Amino acid sequence: MDSSVIMGIASNSLRLVVYLAAPALLAGLAVGLLVSIFQAATQIQEQTLSFIPKLIAMVVALMVMGPWMLQQWVDFTTNLFHSIPDLIG
Repeated sequence: MDSSVIMGIASNSLRLVVYLAAPALLAGLAVGLLVSIFQAATQIQEQTLSFIPKLIAMVVALMVMGPWMLQQWVDFTTNLFHSIPDLIG
């Protein structure tokens, strides 16, 4: 096993992490932007106002995208375990 194989596995791992984190982060970003626009329009400057909507949006995103995320994780792990004999030999 050479360094290119290890770098390939690390690259795929980091790509998977980004894919798994994206739904929750994008939901939080979108809701945060909407709450910020609402706060700017109404001149309500309460810092805690944006926390609960972002939290709810992230939980909903994880509930909706959870099965897809789990399937991606299981597929990656299964492929990694199946490639162990090729990596060793």
